[in-house]
Amino acid sequence: MKKFTLLAEQGIVNTPSIHADPCQLNFSHRYGVRAGSINPNLFQDQEYKYGSFGNPDPAVRARAFGHTKDSIEIAKRLHSRDISMWFADGSNYPGTANIRQRKRWFEELLKAAHAELSENQRLLIEYKPFEPAFYHTDIADWGMALHLAGNSGPQAKVLVDTGHHYAAQNIEQIVAWLLSEEMLGGFHFNDRRYADDDLTLGSIDPYQIFRIFQEILFYQWETGKQADIAYMIDQSHNLKGKIEAMIQTVTMAQELFAKSCLVNFSELVTAQKNCDLVRAESLLQDAFATDVRPMLREWRQSKGIPPNPMEAFRQSGYLERITKQRSAGNSQSVSSYA
Repeated sequence: MKKFTLLAEQGIVNTPSIHADPCQLNFSHRYGVRAGSINPNLFQDQEYKYGSFGNPDPAVRARAFGHTKDSIEIAKRLHSRDISMWFADGSNYPGTANIRQRKRWFEELLKAAHAELSENQRLLIEYKPFEPAFYHTDIADWGMALHLAGNSGPQAKVLVDTGHHYAAQNIEQIVAWLLSEEMLGGFHFNDRRYADDDLTLGSIDPYQIFRIFQEILFYQWETGKQADIAYMIDQSHNLKGKIEAMIQTVTMAQELFAKSCLVNFSELVTAQKNCDLVRAESLLQDAFATDVRPMLREWRQSKGIPPNPMEAFRQSGYLERITKQRSAGNSQSVSSYA
């Protein structure tokens, strides 16, 4: 990815029940891929069926917290700043869970996890309205995540997954509020048509991602502060080739960010103050409609990388080589792409 796009040199590491292995650090050094964030896996094991931090069984809560501590230790060894916390905890039927008690358990354990951080680490708390829980989810929206982050300590922030919202929800407004409170810690970027579809970025609604970038740049222009945001990709590549899908997403993110840089914020502020609705809206629409691909091709060439990352990857033969190597190493493999 870095070879073809000059980006994506950090990866998200999901940590099941493993110990901190020095081989992980050697792998990182060898391939030049850093662990951008560590995600404790608190949902896959069967004992988390009724929750992790919100489980009524104190032994399960203790195990979930122990795994979180181990994940923080792994992050320290891998020099990873961010610990991303997503919980599947919730319930499917009314009356089956004490919602207020579960909230207290989350408050206690997230605060305890925060106490394990080194001074340069952050705890990113993610939210999701439903799935796998369908009656109530313990951290269902950004307000709940904001409360838990504020309760946990100064190094806790909110993580926004663009697919973790109800249909037609105004995500850029959430971003604007979190920026205003200096509580936006990061993103999991993806796209969706119905729910948490985890499609490639911009495949359904590229204008929404543009509007999110525009809010971030507007905040930075207005305040003179650089927003400390971790930009991550959380996608499920079941049909598209994994590497090609990632190249698509990274190049799409570059295009949408470049478009958002074209918004004239001085003119936007004037239009907003004058309630000039058409002018204000047109400033965003015109920037979004601008074709920035020629400029990005020139920028890539100036950095010594291919002007067309997808075409360069396809012509490199890497996909065919790695598919052949992996097929030879695993005779049971049925995958047609890497």
